[in-house]
Amino acid sequence: MTISLHAASVPVFKQMLNSLSALLSKAEEHATAKSIEPNAYLQARLFPDMFPLIRQVQIAGDFARGVSARLAGLDVPKVDDSLATTFADLRTMLAETVAFIDGIPADKINGQEAREIVLRPGTPKERKFNGQDYLLHFGLPQFFFHVTTTYAILRHNGIEIGKRDYMGNP
Repeated sequence: MTISLHAASVPVFKQMLNSLSALLSKAEEHATAKSIEPNAYLQARLFPDMFPLIRQVQIAGDFARGVSARLAGLDVPKVDDSLATTFADLRTMLAETVAFIDGIPADKINGQEAREIVLRPGTPKERKFNGQDYLLHFGLPQFFFHVTTTYAILRHNGIEIGKRDYMGNP
């Protein structure tokens, strides 16, 4: 049995982006119920040398857009992360990301296993992948790291969420 690049990417990204949006809603509701300044959660970190929650969510969105676009041979949409400063802003960014990747036809991604993907071209940090390796060994692990870190930050800060919240609905 084989699985297509599209089936291994876009539906997975959509599920987890929608889950992230729901997690952010729960965090905002918790902040309101407990009279906690929302920025306390948005700027929360697991450790001082890690990005805060707001940046974790932004990066997850960046990976979902970037991986999907590169696999399809499209330009990666530019998103001004400085505009996402609230829970509502982050949920809007996530919804826009879902809309973007949902709009990529499956046939633009399927069959691109051998497509050359070059990250940071012409720099000392240049990396080259074929499409399949880029998705499976770089894009998805990076994406899940930032989704999981977002979940962990919220859970660590007392938001009542669990595995079902993390998984969302496929």
